[in-house]
Amino acid sequence: MELSQKAKNLLKTIADIEGPIEGAYNIRSNGKGIERFSTDHIKIVSKEDKPGMDIIVEPFTKKGSVHIPVIITETDFSDLVYNDFIIGEGAEVTIIAGCGIHNSGHAKSEHDGVHTFKLERNAHLKYVEKHYGEGEGTGERVLNPTTIIYMEEGATCEMETVQIGGVTSTKRETEAFLEKEAKLIVTERLMTHDRQEAYSDMIVHLDGEASSAQIISRSVARDDSIQVFHPIAQGNNVCKAHIQCDAILMDHSKVRSIPEIEGNHTDAQIIHEAAIGRINDEQLLKLQTLGLSEEEAEQVIIEAFLE
Repeated sequence: MELSQKAKNLLKTIADIEGPIEGAYNIRSNGKGIERFSTDHIKIVSKEDKPGMDIIVEPFTKKGSVHIPVIITETDFSDLVYNDFIIGEGAEVTIIAGCGIHNSGHAKSEHDGVHTFKLERNAHLKYVEKHYGEGEGTGERVLNPTTIIYMEEGATCEMETVQIGGVTSTKRETEAFLEKEAKLIVTERLMTHDRQEAYSDMIVHLDGEASSAQIISRSVARDDSIQVFHPIAQGNNVCKAHIQCDAILMDHSKVRSIPEIEGNHTDAQIIHEAAIGRINDEQLLKLQTLGLSEEEAEQVIIEAFLE
């Protein structure tokens, strides 16, 4: 199917898609699947009882790749999908997801996704999800992802979630269950501006012996935007977890960071850190002495902070 230029631009922004795609993929546009490809070891199958699909990675697949972007270019449009991911024993796969909304109208455009991951024994998943909104209209651009992760013994999950900009409001809910020696790494990077609102609730259940989790949030709030981040690490066995929340506050924005740790075992080791502050004046001055304007210096600092 031939895509419009704005649809192609969205795909490039959220999934780095410009030409032919390597590996398995499914492209969803305005609530419909428009192109799909499965490989010998990775199958993408539509659900029969509700919108969404099953992504099945065979055991011991190596260097697997999946792209599953969603784009919306219509106004007054609402989309809901349920995607299940089964990552077989010993498999290694990278999944590039994300949603981009171009809303040129005055009504709301919204995408909600419920993603459930099952990582079997010793599976390794890298999951990258980017959210982005644009458009000259006044209509809202809303993204509400729900993520549930089940990790069997020895499984590893690296999850990177990025909100680039332009999203009017988002509510992210994440829950993970870790068995013996499972390892979860979550990195959230977020930019809000204007009157945008972003809420993120996360709970990680460290149920298995020697399980571990690292949760990092880095965010920048500008203008009159609001952010709330509430991660919980629950140590139910011999385990280790570290939560780190850092935010830059600008203009009239508001940020609440509420890291929570819960120890239910005497050998649970859980640490949390949180910091909110403005851009360092000395850093600004140093960059300005190199010839940058104040606005350019701010942008360099923000980009480095969100790296």
